[in-house]
Amino acid sequence: LAGIYSMYGLSDRSGLIRGGAYVSLANVAVIIIIGLLNDTALTTVFAGAGMGVLNGFLSSVLAVGLLPYLEAAFGITSSVRLLELANPGQPLLKRLLTEAPGTYHHSILVGNLAEAAAEAVQADPLLVRVGAYYHDIGKLKRPYFFIENQIARENPHDKIAPSLSTLIITSHVKDGLELAREYKLPPEIQGIIEQHHGTSLVAYFYQKALESERSELVTEAEFRYDSKKPQSKEAALVMLADGVEAAIRSLQKPTPGRLESLTRKIIKEKLQDGQLDECDLTFKDLNRIAAAFVRVLGGIFHSRIEYPEPALISELERRRSRGAVANQ
Repeated sequence: LAGIYSMYGLSDRSGLIRGGAYVSLANVAVIIIIGLLNDTALTTVFAGAGMGVLNGFLSSVLAVGLLPYLEAAFGITSSVRLLELANPGQPLLKRLLTEAPGTYHHSILVGNLAEAAAEAVQADPLLVRVGAYYHDIGKLKRPYFFIENQIARENPHDKIAPSLSTLIITSHVKDGLELAREYKLPPEIQGIIEQHHGTSLVAYFYQKALESERSELVTEAEFRYDSKKPQSKEAALVMLADGVEAAIRSLQKPTPGRLESLTRKIIKEKLQDGQLDECDLTFKDLNRIAAAFVRVLGGIFHSRIEYPEPALISELERRRSRGAVANQ
């Protein structure tokens, strides 16, 4: 029981060692009490207490060493493993930062949004945050085809057909799954990668195709993602946070009213498109999610005062000096 209670809220591997210390203390207390009740010789009691301490210590050491193998054997993803994956030094996250910096920063913001929403609807905040960090790793294959990575460079989509653009954009889900399997990411993270777009429509390129000369040949199905819809709250939260963050970036003047209006619009569109049909989010949950998103976005896009230019300050100081001389 001491071991079980000491593991509550475990957040890192050192917590296992602390748990071993609590087990050792509990062992010593029980052995001493039983020894006193049974009038056992002190040497025997102290020997038993020593074994109790050793038992707790070795248990924690074994737990630390065996945890990765137990996770793999039983298909369990512990909070310790998720925290390791959240480390910016992880190979995939380092690649994302250097090869697709726009996608990296987008993923961090999506993680912040999704984590706040998870806390509001009793989902798993840690899983959601880590899933958000990795949800777009498939963009590593062709980073320059995604708008957030096209800093001061041409948009390659301007030179190809909308159908081909859609194929490239939607393939980042399949590419992400391949990378996730190569780097042995947990099944829960792979699920978020696979489901974070569901069967959503790539609206921009669908509209572009409808405006073309051969619009009669265009079908909506070829402009949709061919993936699973979110099967869990966590995957749905990443989907919603992903859509909201991408839409908010297009706002010229993100006032609180505009932030809330666009956030609720994106969530409503996902709901009406049937993307949330296979997860267990309620209408009350969606309202809480929207409120959580708006609260986080309000902190990101808060207004700032406009700082004066140094040249203006120098000019004002000169005027003040001239005025002081004239008054003497």
